[in-house]
Amino acid sequence: MHQAHSTIVLGDKDNVAIALRAILKGDSISELGLSARTDIPKGHKVAKRAIACGEAVFKYGQVIGRSTTDISAGEHVHTHNIEFTDHKSGYEFSTEIQNKSNVEINEEFLGYHRDDGTVGTRNYIGILTSVNCSGSVAKFVAEEAEKSGLLKQYKNVDGVVPIVHGSGCGMANSGEGYDLLFRTLSGYSRNPNFAAILLIGLGCEVMQIADLVGKSRLQNEESFRYMTIQNEGGTSKTIERGVCILKDLLEYADQSKRRPSSVSKLTVGLQCGGSDGYSGITANPALGVASDIIVQNGGISILSETPEIYGAEHLLTRRALTEEIGKKLLDRISWWETYTARNGGEMNNNPSPGNKRGGLTTILEKSLGAVAKGGVSPLAGVFEYGEKINTHGFVYMDSPGYDPCSVTGQIASGANIIVFTTGRGSVSGYKPTPCIKLSTNTSMYYRMSGDIDLDCGDIIEDGVTLEEKGKQIFEQIVRVASGQKTKSEELGFGGSEFVPWQIGAVM
Repeated sequence: MHQAHSTIVLGDKDNVAIALRAILKGDSISELGLSARTDIPKGHKVAKRAIACGEAVFKYGQVIGRSTTDISAGEHVHTHNIEFTDHKSGYEFSTEIQNKSNVEINEEFLGYHRDDGTVGTRNYIGILTSVNCSGSVAKFVAEEAEKSGLLKQYKNVDGVVPIVHGSGCGMANSGEGYDLLFRTLSGYSRNPNFAAILLIGLGCEVMQIADLVGKSRLQNEESFRYMTIQNEGGTSKTIERGVCILKDLLEYADQSKRRPSSVSKLTVGLQCGGSDGYSGITANPALGVASDIIVQNGGISILSETPEIYGAEHLLTRRALTEEIGKKLLDRISWWETYTARNGGEMNNNPSPGNKRGGLTTILEKSLGAVAKGGVSPLAGVFEYGEKINTHGFVYMDSPGYDPCSVTGQIASGANIIVFTTGRGSVSGYKPTPCIKLSTNTSMYYRMSGDIDLDCGDIIEDGVTLEEKGKQIFEQIVRVASGQKTKSEELGFGGSEFVPWQIGAVM
């Protein structure tokens, strides 16, 4: 990419280029041999040549839509002259598997080793709730522990996290919705970033404590306790006993200290939100490089957000280790098409207004950029929302595109670190798992530097290679896994972002 260029072309078949700066009507675009016929905002698309009405529009060498009118060379290409088009024309399986040789990384991280062989990047106590009705009491217990100064006595514990949500009752006691919440709560109880769990219920809810305890991780008594408000005799007595239990759990958790661990114990959730026209050029493919490094060294990286890979799923089926894995992904795509249709929606309702302002026009374009977070490693497995990941490598976990909901599922599946790319500027955190934020463009990084951990805009601004930036991201992952706080942790995020996926009638 020549520094004097004002555009970049991403694929040989592309008939559009991406503006690297704001281009005004009449400006010369010398590398394309034409002048701009309209204003082209930064990150948006400009026609390289004339595009006839109904012709396919290509970006990344892939179809992102069809023109709705004749488009002249040098004209802005966006929502006013492009529409979504059916992208399905047959799938291939296991045809593009890249078996990259392992690159041995001597680097280790300092983590908390758990009895089940997992390693935490943080050392929290979780107060897990079976139902919304016990949410306030869980918060009261955590607040009392904070106000009393109890937490200050335990230097190796990162804190007490109440995990509250809006469900657990008024729902069917079986089926998809119940299973999703059950998996999510059980998965959080197993996440290695929790040293111990206190589970609090009301007592009469659909999501019964006895069922959760009987089927989820029953740790030894030192690290797992449970109770119901009704059995304890109300709010005040529950808070009093809850604080007493916390003292025991804190004693247990405080015995854990960071020790060296192989990077193979890292499970990284890959996320993007507030995407823009740079997402698929800078931060997402750079994160893909870091993901490949993790995978090559025995770790796990998790791609999710099924509505936001729609239109790019064919790239993943080609990387599937087996046809069965590829077809499992397509089964989830089919489920989503049915799910959105029966709820009066459609899969191409994306991008969001913010995405469009950033230059993304159709869900096909957004998805092609989003998939880049997964690098080039083979697809080793496809998992349900919140399902425990039981294989190493690059995997897919089904989830909505709504970021907090998707991250919640990844943490339930075992993610001990999250890396989140953003072009518009997302602010969030996800206790107990630290979240590293990457900016896709430098101007947003400086505007929101208090929230963003690492700038990837220098790939455009300064010519930093994707490989160099990917290694920087990997090194940042190791530092954060070893205890360095992220910007979202310093700001105190993480208390409101537990958002389990809710499916089914509220009764």
